[in-house]
Amino acid sequence: MGKSVRYGILGCGMMGQEHLRNLALIDGARVVAITEPNQDMQKRCAQLVPDAQFFNNLDDMLNADLDLEALVIATPNYQHADQLLELFERTTLPILVEKPVVSDINQVAKIRDAAAKHPAPVWVAMEYRYMPPVAQFRKQLLEGDIGTLKMLNIREHRFPFLEKVDDWNRFNRQTGGTLVEKCCHFFDLMRLLIQGEVKRVYASTGQDCNHLEECYNGATPDIIDNAFVLVDFENGQRACLDLNMFAEGSRYQEEICAIGPKAKLECFVPGPGRFWPTDTLGAAPIPKVVLSPRNPKGPIESDIPVDPTLLDAGDHNGSTFYQHLGFFKAITEKAVVEVTIEDGLKAVVIGLAAQHSAQTGQAVTITDSGYAFA
Repeated sequence: MGKSVRYGILGCGMMGQEHLRNLALIDGARVVAITEPNQDMQKRCAQLVPDAQFFNNLDDMLNADLDLEALVIATPNYQHADQLLELFERTTLPILVEKPVVSDINQVAKIRDAAAKHPAPVWVAMEYRYMPPVAQFRKQLLEGDIGTLKMLNIREHRFPFLEKVDDWNRFNRQTGGTLVEKCCHFFDLMRLLIQGEVKRVYASTGQDCNHLEECYNGATPDIIDNAFVLVDFENGQRACLDLNMFAEGSRYQEEICAIGPKAKLECFVPGPGRFWPTDTLGAAPIPKVVLSPRNPKGPIESDIPVDPTLLDAGDHNGSTFYQHLGFFKAITEKAVVEVTIEDGLKAVVIGLAAQHSAQTGQAVTITDSGYAFA
């Protein structure tokens, strides 16, 4: 295979369209087919990739003579596992699948076994790893700026869930729960930054402000909108997630803090630029990383600007582009897959365990090397 790749996309709602815009920035990447049953979404996508063929279902796309060379899954959460299994059975193509890989604990073993037999790269989309300020934060952490990491805190204070096609994201049965749908990104970051495996999870959650007045076919949404999650690792390190989804007035959406014996290291990431009120507040905040040594005292601030072209291509501070560039190189240059099925499944298991903990009020033990919980 040369330095070009013909992509087929499954699902082109809000996130799928972000994938389209970022693939358009990679020389050699060409989207030739899109499976999307919603006619409005088809029309929007046709403006981005006018030469692509559209299909109403996956079977029709796979049966067409398209010479596909890679696939991207960006459908609603509850469809990911079944679509992955079908693609593993019917193709030998590289696959990038949006998080969460699964939405039910009973799907984990099937996906793990089938993925192990797939002959091509399988990459799980964990965009937060690739945000430039997060990448710089990780670099300084690995370089030992704080010494040995002892405590890690991730805070996301953001806007409520957006409207999606057919409002699929309003119910736990279709998302896996907020701590899966929204937060497996952060559990993935915890594993990445701490470089260890989780042994225990405890969560306290609430549904206090969002979607309480909404009704779909007689049912009120059951997704939580705030949480604290404590995560204990096998190596003795600890992490905490602080989530609030009715705090869109914040200057920064994500804040990551790592503390060691030498210093504190912080990362500040703004939310999507399209939501920032430039008419009243001026330019959107610039991401930054701050190192605060214990001796000599005094914070050292570093701005980490993101390429404006990448900011315009999506809501994730340029990370979707860097993620796709890595996947493209895995296909064309046999580069390493940086976010594996193992990473994707273990992050979801932590989220599912946290959902279970919140329901039971008990700490939950992670078992089977991170693939299940007691």
